[in-house]
Amino acid sequence: MSRIPPDPRDFLPLTPAIAHILLALADEDRHGYAVMQEVERLTDGLVRMGPGTLYGTIKRMIASRLIEEADERPDPVVDDERRRYYRLTPLGRAVLAAETERMARLVGAARAKRVRA
Repeated sequence: MSRIPPDPRDFLPLTPAIAHILLALADEDRHGYAVMQEVERLTDGLVRMGPGTLYGTIKRMIASRLIEEADERPDPVVDDERRRYYRLTPLGRAVLAAETERMARLVGAARAKRVRA
C-alpha cells in the first residue's frame, strides 16, 4: 500500500512551541536541554520553554513525523548516554520552510501597512 506524503501546508499555522523546536533543530541534532537553550538564544531570552511544554510537544511532533530520535550521538565518549537526541525529518524541514514562507508574507503585509512598534 502506497502512502501519500502529507502536504507541509496542512500543518500550518504552527504553534509557537512547534515552530521554535523545528527552528532549533534546523542546523543540527540536539537533546532536549540543548533545544531549550537554543530557543532561548534565538529569541534573546524572550521565549523560555519549560520541560513540560518541550517534551509534550516533542512527543506530538514525533507522532506527526516532524522530528525523530537520532541514532547517532555527537560525541559518545563525553556525552551522557541517557540523553535523547532529536532531528528534523524531511517532512519537518518542509513544514519549517512552509511556516517561514507564511510568516515572511505576514511580515511583508504588516510592513506594507506601515505597522511599527
